Amino acid sequence: MYKTQNVKDQEEKKTEEQQEQRDKQVEEFGQLTLEEGDTKIHLLNIIGEIEGHECLPSNSKTTKYEHVIPQLAALEDSKNTQGLLVLINTVGGDVESGLAIAEMIASLSKPTVSLVLGGSHSIGVPLAVSTDYSFIVPTGTMMIHPVRMTGLIIGVAQTFDYFQKIQDRIAGFITAHSKISEERLLKLMLETGELTKDVGSVLVGSQAVEEGIINEVGGIREAFEKLRKMIQESS
Repeated sequence: MYKTQNVKDQEEKKTEEQQEQRDKQVEEFGQLTLEEGDTKIHLLNIIGEIEGHECLPSNSKTTKYEHVIPQLAALEDSKNTQGLLVLINTVGGDVESGLAIAEMIASLSKPTVSLVLGGSHSIGVPLAVSTDYSFIVPTGTMMIHPVRMTGLIIGVAQTFDYFQKIQDRIAGFITAHSKISEERLLKLMLETGELTKDVGSVLVGSQAVEEGIINEVGGIREAFEKLRKMIQESS
């Protein structure tokens, strides 16, 4: 009787410790590993602004690339985790860091699915298309615009050539991981009649699917069903 109760207490303590670890993982990194039966899925939450080499104000919601990159590397190296679900609601942010995360996701050998919730703006577009399959909720938005230049700009030809190369890298990644053509993507980026204070386009829900950027309109249920199906097919 004593041994049975002792084992039960140890199991409860282990469960509590695991729950505390899960809560800490969500709070600090916006990430969580979900286990349902034989399926183990890693959840990556990309929210707020993508923080790069400079720290953003403490009152800003951010996704820090120095947190995400090691977690993605650990996911690739894990023998137990079978797939990745990426939930996206971002206003964009640091271009280099966002593109680095997108490249990491695209290079994973395990099945990956993304779901655009509130919005996937600016550098969030490459993040949304970096997975093997993508969803967007009916009211989700995607803002597509050229790379913005902020701060002090040195007015020499090399500066503009540099920004053009960044723009080409982003456009090349998006077209390589979606069905939209480069010509159509550039047209959406340079649209002048939609945004009052900027150039670019906003796509809502099914519009992103019609343009060939996102695969399908759906929510969390469809995203999980698709990912689990992909995991079964890859095993």
